[in-house]
Amino acid sequence: MARIAGVDLPANKRIDIALTYIYGIGKSLAKVVLEEARVKPEVRVKDLTDDEISRIQKAVEKYPVEGELRAQVSQNIKRLIAIGCYRGLRHRRGLPVRGQRTRTNARTRKGPRRTVGVRRKK
Repeated sequence: MARIAGVDLPANKRIDIALTYIYGIGKSLAKVVLEEARVKPEVRVKDLTDDEISRIQKAVEKYPVEGELRAQVSQNIKRLIAIGCYRGLRHRRGLPVRGQRTRTNARTRKGPRRTVGVRRKK
């Protein structure tokens, strides 16, 4: 099992798919990293040599991934909140940021429904 950027990659997956388990690496960046490292994308993680793993690690170090990228994203959101822009206000209130409707369907951002009980007349 290879460990790259602090993430254990699954042994039975192809290396181009396994790299996507690292936060900040998608399919297209995985392809770029493998070209830089001169590793064939169809090779399984368990079949990689130590030399290939070290070349992949060096190629991945050039990009912000995992903790560094998470910190960057967090700082960007804090900056938006601090300057008080519209997107920052949406983040602060926990509402959708990118223009989605909120009259219905915003449950992921708004959380579970808070219904108000209705009193019946006696």
